[in-house]
Amino acid sequence: MNDQTLRDSGFTAAGPALLPATEPDGAPRLPVLDILRGIAILGILFMNINDMGGSLWASFGDVRHLGWSAADRIAWWLREVIANGTARCMLELLFGAGMVILTDRAALAVGSRVVMKRYYLRNLLLFGFGVVHVFILLWPGDILHTYGLAAMVAFLFRRMRPRWLITIGLVAAVAQLGGAGYFGYYQTLHEQSRVAAIQAAQATGRAITADDRKLLATVAKGDVKRAKSKAETHAKIAAEDKARTGSFATWAAMQWSVTIFFESHGFELLFVLESASVMLIGAALYKLGILQGARSRGFYLRMMLIAYAVAIPLRIIGAVEQTRFDEAPRTIWATVEVAREAMTLGHIGAVCLLIGTVSGARMLQPFIAAGRTALSIYILQTIVCLWILFPPFGFALYGTLGWASLMATALAINIALLLLANAYVRQFDIAPVEWAWRSLVEGRALPWRKAMPPPFSGELRPV
Repeated sequence: MNDQTLRDSGFTAAGPALLPATEPDGAPRLPVLDILRGIAILGILFMNINDMGGSLWASFGDVRHLGWSAADRIAWWLREVIANGTARCMLELLFGAGMVILTDRAALAVGSRVVMKRYYLRNLLLFGFGVVHVFILLWPGDILHTYGLAAMVAFLFRRMRPRWLITIGLVAAVAQLGGAGYFGYYQTLHEQSRVAAIQAAQATGRAITADDRKLLATVAKGDVKRAKSKAETHAKIAAEDKARTGSFATWAAMQWSVTIFFESHGFELLFVLESASVMLIGAALYKLGILQGARSRGFYLRMMLIAYAVAIPLRIIGAVEQTRFDEAPRTIWATVEVAREAMTLGHIGAVCLLIGTVSGARMLQPFIAAGRTALSIYILQTIVCLWILFPPFGFALYGTLGWASLMATALAINIALLLLANAYVRQFDIAPVEWAWRSLVEGRALPWRKAMPPPFSGELRPV
């Protein structure tokens, strides 16, 4: 994007007219990153609201439990193809970019050892905020504690060249999810093919080998195990529905039990590795000038088209597989992470293209405020949904909304939060949760309000 476009849309070379050059703690602000962060933090509610307003276990079972009318199917498809996982991925990329911004700036002033100590303190405190989010606000899907841990892993690689950051990040991401999924998909296909051949042999009266009989027994045991698991999931959904529509005690106990399940079954390690790997890619993209909109419009157009060309077909195939509601192997097991990251890069390319136009920059400028208040917005989303709209002691809307209604509710909440964020930043320099976090990092209470110029004394002085 060029300087004239930025000026015409309310931006300056140092940032948008709405923003100061730095935060109260001295951290620099880049308008493009704030826009992306604002879009991502609002987008995260579309991913979370179904687990706040409906069964968490249904997300791992049958999505039809939340409603499957024509409108619900359209809403689910749009969410699954366009949005699923992309807000989280964008935040991970931006976290990697933020790591470079914060550590490079500080390293020049104080040295690497002090930078490491300060950055680890920053993320240990973020981890602490996440723990409060999980165990006090009772949201099992919290990402703050995960990002705090992941950032301390990603920090160790921050000095590497971009190509190595991207290589390590992609290999780690694909190995965690894609590799296991690829193995599972083709192993299942091979097993099904062998079983079909054995059954065909049996139908013609041919003898089968001991290995064949062993395989059939193994498959039969697997079928029994899957049937049992399916029944257990339905029982868990029913129990969750009952608990989350009962009393405060039953609701809180259910939220705790889901959290304990995630933590005790090793999911946290998977989430940390996923986040750290994408943070490395984000650090590389920032070093290459991609995330902050420093490349040409042609670059972002090509980036968007290529990324969408990869992501959209994979997403559509994955959605079709999920809506078969059968036990057949799914390619999505192997392609989910590639599709998620590609779709996110496509969205980033589209945003950077829009920012490169006067009308697009004006349209996206309100998201700067959401980006500056992202942490507070994230907590507010939990308070509004989990503690007001859906619990039995609030409006008790749990289980009453289908996919379409849940997505519409998320949209309405996000519009309200976007308006609130823009009103807030006109009066204050820093949002409440951000203030608490950064004040703890700084070891002092940061100023809240914008610095006002002194009143005009009536005296004119030469410049």
